[in-house]
Amino acid sequence: MKISKVLTAYATQDGDGVNIRRIPGFDGKYLDPFLMIDELKSDDKSDYMGGFPAHPHRGIETFTYILKGGFEHQDQMGNKEAIRAGDVQWMSTGKGVMHSEMPLADEIDGLHGFQIWINMPSDEKMREPRYQDTTKNPVPSFTNDQGVTLKALAGNWQFADQLLKGGLQSLAASAALADVHIPTEKSIQLAPLVQQKVMIYVHSGSISTSDGQSFTTGKLITLEPNSDISLKSKEGAGVLILAGQPLNQPIAHMGPFVMTTQDEIKQAVSDFQNGEFGKI
Repeated sequence: MKISKVLTAYATQDGDGVNIRRIPGFDGKYLDPFLMIDELKSDDKSDYMGGFPAHPHRGIETFTYILKGGFEHQDQMGNKEAIRAGDVQWMSTGKGVMHSEMPLADEIDGLHGFQIWINMPSDEKMREPRYQDTTKNPVPSFTNDQGVTLKALAGNWQFADQLLKGGLQSLAASAALADVHIPTEKSIQLAPLVQQKVMIYVHSGSISTSDGQSFTTGKLITLEPNSDISLKSKEGAGVLILAGQPLNQPIAHMGPFVMTTQDEIKQAVSDFQNGEFGKI
């Protein structure tokens, strides 16, 4: 397993005072085609109960995955759905979406989840928005004879001689995401993925790699292209695996809008101010 870069999530706030840990990639250097990885993990309601009131997006895809608790999603397309533990949701915003995400806390365990932004190819940023979730169809998963479980959140995954077709398909940049849980003193090996950008985010416990390095929660490991994946857990661990094809295109970013040029950003702001994103 060949590592090219290690990044660390930092504490920040978003929405209505929601405390999160974030790894940003709006400079296109290390995460492309991903733009941002946000993790919300807390059993203190004051950290997240403000939620994310109505706000716009253009030019990105948002991917939400919940491990504990949940969020109620609502948008101007008419979608209204409670996304709970084990569910994933994908919103390809295209030319414009208005939506809100308000927390549904677990009374015992609080809330733990992710929102990940994926960049869209420049020539697709102004197409009609799309929405999918897995609330009616559980995410496919498989547990091997070592007790290692892989949940295929998006895209297709080959694991333990099983082909798992992810709960969500057709993400931008051939993006695929999986959640892997590794019991104590167990390991996982995966062959190189077809995507050129592959990253591993540690969200629970700690892992070690085949070359002896150790990583704890909040670390993002970026692999060299065509690297295999070999991980071991000493005390039980959970990791997200993120894969995608880099877009290698300019990024113009302002708040909830990600386009290719500054002129497109100005147009997005103008369109929002003129009410063209609609209302919830």
